[in-house]
Amino acid sequence: MSEVNKELYKSKIGGQALIEGVMMSGVKKGAMACRLPSGEIDLEVWDKKPVTAWYRRTPIIRGLFNFGSSMKEGYRCLMKSAEKQMDDEEAQEDEKLSDKAVSAIMSVAMVIGIVIAVGLFVILPKKLVPLIHPLTANRILQSFAEGILKIILFILYLSATLLMKDQRRTYEYHGAEHKTIACLEAGLELNVENVKKQRRFHPRCGTSFIFITLIISILVMCMVPFREPWLRVVSSLILLPVMVGISYELIRIAGRYTNTFTRIISAPGLWIQRLTTREPDASQIETAIAAIKPCIPENPEEDKW
Repeated sequence: MSEVNKELYKSKIGGQALIEGVMMSGVKKGAMACRLPSGEIDLEVWDKKPVTAWYRRTPIIRGLFNFGSSMKEGYRCLMKSAEKQMDDEEAQEDEKLSDKAVSAIMSVAMVIGIVIAVGLFVILPKKLVPLIHPLTANRILQSFAEGILKIILFILYLSATLLMKDQRRTYEYHGAEHKTIACLEAGLELNVENVKKQRRFHPRCGTSFIFITLIISILVMCMVPFREPWLRVVSSLILLPVMVGISYELIRIAGRYTNTFTRIISAPGLWIQRLTTREPDASQIETAIAAIKPCIPENPEEDKW
C-alpha cells in the first residue's frame, strides 16, 4: 500500500452484509462478493455514477435521498446474493420468472417491510403511551416515553433475529465487512490475519444510523404541540425527512472525525452493534476482502473524507 495509506484515515467506503456475502460501495466502484455453495467466491463489480444532483449534495436534504439510494442498492444486492445460493433446480424455476415479475415481487416485499416498520416504530408507540395517562402530562414527557418505547422495540426486534441461524450468519458477514473497512483505515495489508485483529464495530454502520434516528426523533417530536395519537403519527411521518437528514449528517461527522463529541454520538450505536455483528471466520473475511479491493481507488486521497 502507498505511504498515504500507512497513516490512519477515515475511508468513504461503506458496505452491507448479504446472504453469504458482502457488498461494498466506494467512490467510483461498487462490488459484491458472495461465497457460492461450491465454496468459490463470486465477484461482481460495477461503476458508480458521480453524485451531482443538488438534493444529494445539500446538507440535511441529502440524507433522505442518499439513504433511499443506499437502501435500493443494498436490497438489489441482497436479492442477487439470495439467488446465488439456489441450487440448479431452484435457479431454473427462478429463470421462468420475467424480470418485471421479479421486480414486482421485490417492490411488494419492500412496501410490506416499510408498512411493518411504520406500524412497529411509528404507530404502535403513539398508541400505547397514551394508555398510561401520566406519560401524556406534557408533550416532552410523552415524546420521551414514545422514543424509549421505540428503542425497546428495536432492541427486542434485533434480539429476536439472533434466534435465526441464517441471520446469525449474516451478522458474521456484517462483522467481516466492518473489520475489513477498519483494516483499510488502519493502513494495513488486507489479509485475513490483519482483518481479524480489528474491531467489529464501526461508527458509520447502518444500525447506528437507525439508532441515532430513533434518538433524534425524541428531540424533534418534543417540538410537536399535539398530544392526540393520530396527529402525532401524521406529524412524525411528515417530519421523518428532517429526522433522517439530521441523523445522516451526524453519521457523516462520526465517520469523518474522532473526538469527544463523535465518541458520544457513536457510543449507543456501537453498543447496539454487539447484536448485529458477530466475529467472522476466515472464509467470511476473505469474501469481504474480495468485495472491498475493487472499491479502493488508485489515488488514496479520493477515498479520504
